[in-house]
Amino acid sequence: MSTFCYAKCFAPFTNLIHAVTTKSNQMPLYGSLALHTGEPHNQIINNRQKIVETLKWDNTYHFVTAQQTHSDRIAVIQTSKSIGWSDYKGAIEQCDGLITNQKGVILTILTADCVPLLLFDPRNQVIGALHAGWRGTQTQIASKTVAKMTQHYGTQPKDLIAYIGPSIKRCCYEVDKTVMQHFQQTNAYDKKGDKYMLDLPHINFSQLLESDLQSRNIETSPHCTACDTELFFSYRKEKGCSGRFMSMIGLAR
Repeated sequence: MSTFCYAKCFAPFTNLIHAVTTKSNQMPLYGSLALHTGEPHNQIINNRQKIVETLKWDNTYHFVTAQQTHSDRIAVIQTSKSIGWSDYKGAIEQCDGLITNQKGVILTILTADCVPLLLFDPRNQVIGALHAGWRGTQTQIASKTVAKMTQHYGTQPKDLIAYIGPSIKRCCYEVDKTVMQHFQQTNAYDKKGDKYMLDLPHINFSQLLESDLQSRNIETSPHCTACDTELFFSYRKEKGCSGRFMSMIGLAR
């Protein structure tokens, strides 16, 4: 089984490193990388170390994690040090977006249906990683991350390259009217009785376009996490699974 997925849109940039993990029988707990969902701490740390070794990223790289809470808070990482990589309590609190221009810093996002987004500004050498569930999508965390990159680093949205990673898609993401009321104007849904099939990746794509990214610079993963449970964790399909896969992006040293 493949251990990683990669974005084609990032391939031309040799100074950019990234990867999206998948389930792997070579690691305990089938590749789960979450420290906050109840699995034995040492097994998750072993999984994280196995990922680094497999990717052949040396020990000079630093990994940044966040205590994701479906917020729209975006943290600017200004130092080259690991944050929360070996201890969940040390992760950045109340945060669902990360940006930096520090070389050797790997920004990480954990998901199991929600939308992971990776951003790269090749002109100013800035990266971003964010987590967008329906709440983050409703509060437009993608647009806010782009704005934060512009504010702090002078990013021009037209220069940004974006990857919308594996997530639950319209075919599988059923929501009720309480959730749907936030997205009535998007047309990114199908009606199914008194339920709705919502397309979070498409809504995030649209928000990036509204932030002046170029459509040719946005890639959306073809994988639906609920359809592809052999490759990815799906909280919905696997009825509350505790596993999480990780989307990572960094500037090479």
